[in-house]
Amino acid sequence: MRLHRHEKWLKELLQQDEEEQVQLENKAIEHSKEVDNAIFGKYSIWRPDENENSELLVRLMRDQLIMARVYASISQAQHHNQLLRDLRFRLRESQRCVGEASFDADLCRSAPQKIRAMGQILTRAREESDCPLVVKKLRAMLQSTEEHVRTLKKQSTFLSQLAAKTIPKGLHCLSLRLNVEYHMLPAHQQEFHNQEKLEDRSLYHYALFSDNILAASVVVNSTVLNAQEPEKHVFHLITDKLNYGAMKLWFQSNPPGKATLQVQNVESFTWLNSSYCPVLRQLEYKAMKEYYFKQDQATKFAAVSANLKYRNPKYLSMLNHLRFYLPKIYPKLDKILFLDDDIVVQKDLTPLWSVDLLGKVNGAVETCGASFHRFDKYLNFSNPHIARNFDPHACGWAYGMNIFDLAEWERQDITGIYHKWQNLNEDRALWKLGTLPPGLITFYNLTYPLDKSWHVLGLGYNPGIELTEIDNAAVIHYNGNLKPWLEIGFARYKPFWTKYVKFDNPFVQQCNINE
Repeated sequence: MRLHRHEKWLKELLQQDEEEQVQLENKAIEHSKEVDNAIFGKYSIWRPDENENSELLVRLMRDQLIMARVYASISQAQHHNQLLRDLRFRLRESQRCVGEASFDADLCRSAPQKIRAMGQILTRAREESDCPLVVKKLRAMLQSTEEHVRTLKKQSTFLSQLAAKTIPKGLHCLSLRLNVEYHMLPAHQQEFHNQEKLEDRSLYHYALFSDNILAASVVVNSTVLNAQEPEKHVFHLITDKLNYGAMKLWFQSNPPGKATLQVQNVESFTWLNSSYCPVLRQLEYKAMKEYYFKQDQATKFAAVSANLKYRNPKYLSMLNHLRFYLPKIYPKLDKILFLDDDIVVQKDLTPLWSVDLLGKVNGAVETCGASFHRFDKYLNFSNPHIARNFDPHACGWAYGMNIFDLAEWERQDITGIYHKWQNLNEDRALWKLGTLPPGLITFYNLTYPLDKSWHVLGLGYNPGIELTEIDNAAVIHYNGNLKPWLEIGFARYKPFWTKYVKFDNPFVQQCNINE
């Protein structure tokens, strides 16, 4: 009796499955046989974007091709030779017609006739095919397609991260040409003017650490052009030895208006060594070198893509970690505004120096929503050091535009706190790599939340940011892999950045850097 009930239950399930499949097939086939002729008259090859159904026929033809392949496979297995020949003929016709079309206007002129003809052959194939077999074929195709999509996503992640870490040929060319020109200058022409303002506490001081000449110029240009009193703004730009001469020559040839600018070489800071800085000391460890440089590690996309973002060369550069040493670099200043080199300033930032941080050290825009960008996203709360000292639901904040109270920083020994946690993280058990996780730890309960309109993030990874939100922002941030100077950057966001690039500069033109 149990066996009988089991068999009855299976039959009911199969019958239900078959009925649902038949309904789906009938709907698709009838749709293809009764395509509204009025649709065809709406399309114009000159203005395909005006039609709200601009992909209707393309989608229909691709659906038909899927069903035709399924029925062709079944017909071949069941030796229905005539049906197989007819299906293959219609498949070739439809494939030639649809090609690589994305819009209905791209289809061949005879697309409506081919859709009807394919609908008729699909009706005939359905009548001659076994429905459960069709269901199995479709399920197998779905499973195979899902697996293929997962593989492509992993490959896409790997390639986009790889592209984000490469230096475009134009930027590399720009740095080389400027360097050559700089070292040909007489010594007295290699220095900036107005250097007496560098320690004036009554002025507005910015810290910018970058090895990207074009990106740094956009930050400076956009800030100065939107400042009400540009003569009161002072930029402290630090770069590496490779780009030091190029960066100096660029800003000597393209001075920031009435603002003051200083360029320094990070390698000139003799105190920045492995005996003082935990990050530099850890980079000397064998395990860390193997993590970054060992060549015989797994090379498959699936294995590499998961960890590739943590092996970004920027984590090896002290330019990325200088933000934790601001009072040591600028001991005569009380406040400083830190800017990343992938931001664009759209409004006067002067009011930020008047914000009362209420005893906090860091003024930043919070980034957490209902359940994301909180501390548990960045830190390993299975580690007792983290679990004991931090709230997993504490709100994260953004690096990229931060107002720092340097006097309060010194009083609370923020750099000492940073060193303590970096030493505890030698084996990367508390967090992976980067500067945001140690920043969240170092400035825990010491960060004052700024209004969100000061700093809008995501232009380097989120394609759905409202343009009104961007327009209203004081600073927009291209954080993420899709930087505006890369070809992979979002086209809709690039104009906000390129409007501040000096494309008429001879060096830029010689290096074929175009909008």
